[in-house]
Amino acid sequence: MSSSPTSWTTPLIFHGTFIHSISPKEVDIILNGLLVVSQQGKIVFLRRNVPAPDVKKLLRFLPGLPNLSDSPVRFLTRGEFLIPGFVDTHNHAPQWTQRGMGRGLLIMDWLNKVTFPHEAKFEDPEYARQTYASCVDGFIKQGVTTAAYYGSLHGEATKILADTCLEKGQRALVGKCCMVRNAPDFYRDKTNKESLEVTEDFIAHVKSIDPSGLLVQPILTPRFAICCDEELLAGIGDIASKHRDMMIQTHFNEAKQEVAVTKELFPQFENEADLYEHFGLFNNRTIMAHCIYPDDYEIGRIKACDVGVAHCPVSNTTGGEWGAAPIRRYLDMGIKVGLGTDSGGGFSSSILDASRQAFIISLGRELMTDGKEQRLTLWECFYLATLGGAKVCCLADKIGTFETGKDFDALEVTTLLDDGQSSLVEEDDSVADIFEKFLMTGDDRNIAKVFVMGRSIKKSKQ
Repeated sequence: MSSSPTSWTTPLIFHGTFIHSISPKEVDIILNGLLVVSQQGKIVFLRRNVPAPDVKKLLRFLPGLPNLSDSPVRFLTRGEFLIPGFVDTHNHAPQWTQRGMGRGLLIMDWLNKVTFPHEAKFEDPEYARQTYASCVDGFIKQGVTTAAYYGSLHGEATKILADTCLEKGQRALVGKCCMVRNAPDFYRDKTNKESLEVTEDFIAHVKSIDPSGLLVQPILTPRFAICCDEELLAGIGDIASKHRDMMIQTHFNEAKQEVAVTKELFPQFENEADLYEHFGLFNNRTIMAHCIYPDDYEIGRIKACDVGVAHCPVSNTTGGEWGAAPIRRYLDMGIKVGLGTDSGGGFSSSILDASRQAFIISLGRELMTDGKEQRLTLWECFYLATLGGAKVCCLADKIGTFETGKDFDALEVTTLLDDGQSSLVEEDDSVADIFEKFLMTGDDRNIAKVFVMGRSIKKSKQ
């Protein structure tokens, strides 16, 4: 199995509208753009304001490139555009088939009654193979070009997840879930030693199938502090110290019940930030999911340690509690924030749904704070879905925008559908109007193609 990028005889060339975020507040709408993707899947040329009749002429004389005037060009029409691929910063792959279950249950009841029994099924490799194939295809269909996946605690099943992502061409961070307590006997690592050894073996497997980490990388995944003891957290921290570039993911201030139980189990720490930082798991390579209830001190540590926040607005508002994370405050402080579907704590596998719910929750925060934390704009929600998520995953040097030199991870979007779902495009709509209609009413039917490193990976009949 190889992760070498697919090569083509000619580059990919697009002309039309391209839309990407420059910052949380600024969206760049490129009109009459000309974009060239190399045979290795990298953006090698981008220019705006190129009249369509001039494209072939310009392609003869691109700096540093051969004459491309005879190469096929995809001319995007009005109502069609390219955007960067969506980044899902928090996703439980084993929960793919339990989405929507257990609504209204507090977190510990939900884990014990619904989630742990379901995740235990992944002891069966064939079940894992079938489920993960459906899962990865499903997220690709929704335009998720990059996902940070929790696997189950099973080493073999998590290897299958990594293999599946690589085979289907999705960029992914994949982690074996570590957990030794506060879970049923049938679903926990037997010992800390076993948990760490299986983790090390999984890391070795991922490095063997994708040595350069071009698409798939391992990510250290303690489920959360409640399911780990000090010895296990210390062991995971030791692995992190040996692999300085390896990402880390876990949950943080997800629910009031979770915060209270964590404090009971680790009374020596005043808060979760100090707990994770003590074990070397709270740094610029860390993705902390949820981050709903941190106090000023913890927010300060998130900023100081350059920790990334995975905002999961769907699951945060449809479980046993209603939670609204202070995303406006995070963004204003320059904290890295992206979106997570939190499938199956969240009922939807759509980053578009997460983006819309992030907007709705921000309205709630504005009311809760008497206007001190202003609502998010739709442009900011789009940023969270793309460049913000890339920053959280420490991949912004590779993906998230259409800058030259980056990998071409992108979605070809069409709003030219009369399906009764997405808003119809009218003659007097501006490009910004069309884009807003897609953000608020579009779904996977509007995502015509999904590209990762220049390779088209969405099944044509999904």
